[in-house]
Amino acid sequence: MSRNTSAHLTEVPRGLAGVVVTDTEIGDVRGTEGFYHYRQYSAVELAETRGFEEVWHLLVHGDLPDAPRAAAFAAETAALRRLPAEVRAALPAVAAAQGRSGPLTGMRTALSLLGAARGFRPVYDIDAGRRRADTLVAVAAVPTLLAALHRLGQGQEPVEPREDLPYAANYLYMLTGSEPDQRRARAIEQYLISTVDHGFNASTFTARVIASTGADVAACLAGAVAALSGPLHGGAPSRALDTLDAIGAPDRVDGWIRERVLAGERIMGFGHAVYRTEDPRSRMLREVARGFGGPRVEFAVKVERRVEAVLAELKPGRELHTNVEYYAGVVMELCGLPREMFTPTFAAGRVVGWSAHILEQAEDTKIIRPSARYVGPGVAVRADARG
Repeated sequence: MSRNTSAHLTEVPRGLAGVVVTDTEIGDVRGTEGFYHYRQYSAVELAETRGFEEVWHLLVHGDLPDAPRAAAFAAETAALRRLPAEVRAALPAVAAAQGRSGPLTGMRTALSLLGAARGFRPVYDIDAGRRRADTLVAVAAVPTLLAALHRLGQGQEPVEPREDLPYAANYLYMLTGSEPDQRRARAIEQYLISTVDHGFNASTFTARVIASTGADVAACLAGAVAALSGPLHGGAPSRALDTLDAIGAPDRVDGWIRERVLAGERIMGFGHAVYRTEDPRSRMLREVARGFGGPRVEFAVKVERRVEAVLAELKPGRELHTNVEYYAGVVMELCGLPREMFTPTFAAGRVVGWSAHILEQAEDTKIIRPSARYVGPGVAVRADARG
């Protein structure tokens, strides 16, 4: 496209910031209010009062189930946790190939294997009921895949899923081989619920772009996982803990943060692309962490307050508070999760939101196909022209 023929293009901000690309009934983020919701319900209130399977039902089926329907849905999805034999057989090789990159890398391959083994077909070619069924199969398998890939990477045998445990508790059980206590299982469940969906973030938008092509559910999810693997999107929970470790003691906060800010470095765990006030997920997870108590939590709270104060001084006029990754890292550490599993655990919750967006996008047969403006060297009249 030459510069002379690009007048019809619409100018948008870098990164599509603030650009509305479609309508959705799944949820929204109100950055100036510090509020977000799943369908018509406050996401934080759901995390505080509901179970993971109930929220999963809400996003995929559109409503919160009553007790009998919630139990039926939990039983239906728990029965889908076991992997096909051909996928289980391939996981050792996948885990070996993923190396130090970890289970999130391996899961991209594993999801493709799962889709092939389960006979997933392009969403363009199947009805809404089959699409929904495919998403349930995929979501139910994700914790099993992540836990198995992690254990294999550690030289341990995978632990088979249990149908009698809720989603979060079963995930912890498969990771550790021991049934978790109720407090830790509930803490992880609240974290997973709080991160199920969060607007048109990079991974969600990627899933929708792929769904707009009519590809199968596994392809859409694998693309979303690939987007999540980037450190600017899903890699911050462990990096936020690295910040706490680097500071080491409360009396080192001011000097440490000033040095980084003046050097132009980003402080992991602080600031958000959408929120202009405190991240409601961080506020909720702070209280979850405080429920555990202990020196680590006390230190995290002290660091949060001092970092916010120093940032307010050095960056006046900007609202820079902790985001979800800061206390997510603290909570996951308290629950015994290794740092290399922080972002994969995020994926174990967000896969529900991705699935809901895939289903919604599949109802629209218009492919997502934006344009780019060519700004390179002038184009020759003939490709073989010599100048």
